[in-house]
Amino acid sequence: MNKKTIIRKFSVAAAALALAATAPACSDLLDQEPQGQWTMDDVEGGAHLSEVLSLYTDIRSYNITAGIPAFLVHMVRSEDSNKGSMATDGAENENMWDRFQYDASNGPMEAYWTQNYSIIHKANTVIDQLGDPASLSADDLTLRGECCFFRAYCYFNLVRAFGQVPLIDFHIENADQANVAKSAEGDIYRLIDSDLQFAEQHLPLEWESRYTGRLTFGAARALHARTYMQRGDWGNMLAAAQAVIGLGIYDLSTPYDRIFREESENGPESVWELQCTATTALPASTDIGSQFCQVQGVRGAGDNNLGWGWHMATEEILDAFETGDPRKNETLLFYTRPGETWDQLVSLYGAPADGNQPYGEKFASDDCVGRFYNKKAYCSRTLRQTYGSNEGFWFNVRLIRFSDVVLMAAEAACELGGEANLATAREYLEMVRSRARGTATDILPEVTTDDQEELRQAIRRERRAELALEPDRFYDLVRWGTAEEVLGPLGYQPRNRYLPLPQSQVDASNGVLVQNPDYAS
Repeated sequence: MNKKTIIRKFSVAAAALALAATAPACSDLLDQEPQGQWTMDDVEGGAHLSEVLSLYTDIRSYNITAGIPAFLVHMVRSEDSNKGSMATDGAENENMWDRFQYDASNGPMEAYWTQNYSIIHKANTVIDQLGDPASLSADDLTLRGECCFFRAYCYFNLVRAFGQVPLIDFHIENADQANVAKSAEGDIYRLIDSDLQFAEQHLPLEWESRYTGRLTFGAARALHARTYMQRGDWGNMLAAAQAVIGLGIYDLSTPYDRIFREESENGPESVWELQCTATTALPASTDIGSQFCQVQGVRGAGDNNLGWGWHMATEEILDAFETGDPRKNETLLFYTRPGETWDQLVSLYGAPADGNQPYGEKFASDDCVGRFYNKKAYCSRTLRQTYGSNEGFWFNVRLIRFSDVVLMAAEAACELGGEANLATAREYLEMVRSRARGTATDILPEVTTDDQEELRQAIRRERRAELALEPDRFYDLVRWGTAEEVLGPLGYQPRNRYLPLPQSQVDASNGVLVQNPDYAS
């Protein structure tokens, strides 16, 4: 398993020392310098560095990337995912997120909003403390670049989810300063562009091994491509994606069935990956790990209880893969319900048992809403035994993969059109299909069409298969203009492109923050 750097709040070091005093059996572990984990002795650059590193912990949190609020906003609104778990577990969220009956008082929605703004405010504070970029050292320019990246990422989350939102790009001295009206989407995107351009100028191509997981030029440029994609800015999207491809740092050499296994963390496909770990003393700590696997893990019993069972796959995604596509069995984790046998399940879905029994396990579960768990959040049985936990807090969260960047380049080239661009789009598309195909010769044939519309549909299908149960299928449907067609049977209407603003935020603003018009009472 790859050595990992854990970017976290430095208070964890003190917590670990306290545990050493109370847990003699673990003293041999805690007396050592943790592998790939920073300690206070490693820190160079003072308080600004520690504040920037704390943002990595915040980004890894439950409400924005690794828990129910994040999964509901980013995944569950598509046709390929549902709330999951039992019908009675968070029942109000099924109507809200699976059926588009938006409720401005929904708790996970407010948590998502609050966490994004919390990170924005922290980034603003560090940017303010650093001062004029013209007077900064190279190291401090890098720190400012990291803050700009995180601010851009959070504003991109907000503008996609809510549309017009308050734009706060300054340090808050008192609460009244945060009570500002909504800004136009164009103004939000101008800040995103400015922040990512700064990040691209000042983040390194790579970091030394002890800083694995810190932001890079490639991460910033790839995120920028994603923001252009949401706006349909094909020229800038292609330039940004090709800039990442042209670095030669990333590739698709990792077999698809290994990408989401722990031994492939921080591999050549990782453009932006959040670092998580656990120890025998801290097997389930969100200070050094995340709940990404726990929330999506199989609801079972005893050793087969891996988590809460939220964010499950639907029958629609099962049927979306081409015949023989091996990515299906690396995306969907089948399970048996009480009274069923594994053979019955294989017969029902025509799936090979060896592709759906990771590490030789069979699962039994209660009556969950869905039928398939997310295998991209399936943690190692060996590490479960090592850490004494079934819930995978050590599992890294992949936020931008190289295959996504390649498919962004393919889509942008296709949309720009013309013989040369269509040829480029086919080349990029084949890179992704070739990796998925592996050594097989009778599946996933190369796409050779010269017709722009046919190629467009092929690229869209490929995004769905390659990135299934990852963010952001819902946003793909919205930007393609197909959300009403695809999601209409589930209750989607054009107004559901945006969520209502959290009503508590509107109420607290004393009329400054106005509810989105489609949801105004």
